[in-house]
Amino acid sequence: MSEDMAARLDRTEERLAHLLRAVEDLSELAALQAARIDRLEARVAELRRAEAERQADSGGGVTFGDERPPHW
Repeated sequence: MSEDMAARLDRTEERLAHLLRAVEDLSELAALQAARIDRLEARVAELRRAEAERQADSGGGVTFGDERPPHW
């Protein structure tokens, strides 16, 4: 194998090693984000249940934040 070919192979192997490391890092990051999203979705569901219970206990109708009061 020529020196030029050996140098190209070395550079290619080095780039491949860096790319593999980047893929591993991104995979780990994606897994962490997925776990965080799962926790946040569970928290949102918990908050929705709590708000629904609060509204049911208050006996009032459903009020939407973007509705204008009837006197407007």
